[in-house]
Amino acid sequence: MDVRGRTGVLLCLLAVTIPAGAAGCGSTRSGRASESSAEAERSEEEEQKKEESAELAKNREILSQIEAKKREEDAELTAHKTEAAAEAKAKKREQKAAAEAKKKAAEAKKTEAKKKELEAKANAKKREEAAQAEAKRKQEASQRANTVKRKAQSRREQTSPITIRQ
Repeated sequence: MDVRGRTGVLLCLLAVTIPAGAAGCGSTRSGRASESSAEAERSEEEEQKKEESAELAKNREILSQIEAKKREEDAELTAHKTEAAAEAKAKKREQKAAAEAKKKAAEAKKTEAKKKELEAKANAKKREEAAQAEAKRKQEASQRANTVKRKAQSRREQTSPITIRQ
């Protein structure tokens, strides 16, 4: 221990022993006065402890309220972020669906155009085949007519009594 520590201990001992010695040497009134003074000191200490406890309880309550408010704000912030993320995701999903629908519509339009083109080609082919069939029918009719004419002419030639010879 250093000198300061010893001095502090000695001062404490003196502070305790002097009032105790004086209490024993004095009259009964001074004994009662010291008792009432000690009692007053104890009640003052108790009151101070009660005030400190009350203040501590009040501080704990305030701290609890602050922490609860902070948790609530954090929860609101988290909820807001989650909601914003969900909205962004839904918007992205809607845009993707719209793009997909547009793509399908373009494919359907393209398919419909191909279908119409094939139908037009088929109709043109049918008309061409019908025209060829008509031409063939006319040619065959013409050939039959020519055949009939030739046969008729050849019969006439065979049946005609006049034969010209040269």
